[in-house]
Amino acid sequence: MSGNRRKAFLVSVALVGGAMLMTACQDTDTDKATDTGAGQDSSATPAGNTAAPSGSSTAGSDKGSDKGSDAKGEGTEDGAGSGADTGDGKRVPVKQSCGANDISWSTKSESQAGGYILIMAKAKSGITCYLPAALPTVAFGSDGTEAGPAEQSVGQQIKLSGSTTAYAGVNPKSSNGDGGKELDFIIVGVGDDDPNPESLPVDTITVDDPIVTNWHTAPADAVPFS
Repeated sequence: MSGNRRKAFLVSVALVGGAMLMTACQDTDTDKATDTGAGQDSSATPAGNTAAPSGSSTAGSDKGSDKGSDAKGEGTEDGAGSGADTGDGKRVPVKQSCGANDISWSTKSESQAGGYILIMAKAKSGITCYLPAALPTVAFGSDGTEAGPAEQSVGQQIKLSGSTTAYAGVNPKSSNGDGGKELDFIIVGVGDDDPNPESLPVDTITVDDPIVTNWHTAPADAVPFS
């Protein structure tokens, strides 16, 4: 991963934090405005007002019910949320690609192949998404050193849902020299354009010419032999 991609990873995390703070402030302002409006409405209502006739209330209820029912029917037949249009009037479910923020991440240090990091990915509760048939993006350090491929061919797309776990293995040092830099975290994304990469803690590692496997459904297949 280039230095620019690494910077983009860090900027995206900062933007998410800023957006959350702005949202909290806006919610507080909205609550204050709502409370003030409610107080004004209550004081402006004349004490002698009486309820509308029961016939008017019934008519309004029926009208609202019919309108809501029609809207629901339209959404079921033609709504964008029901899937993708195949062109013959039918719809099929849209396969959602996973982003780093759709996933619960964990790591584990393993001793095989001279020592490597096993990355484990599970969809968060209620989410079903697909990991692409491509390498995970794994970066190291402030310069954004990116792990290269540990396998010659691309893997298979993996559907994450429920307890299904995907595995990828990272060898942080595939070179035979004594060089490298000492680090205690890695940055993982689903592809180079993932806007929400995750920083994952690991044991202290020496990084020099790192490599990473494709995603696999069995941990034994995710050993990064160099």
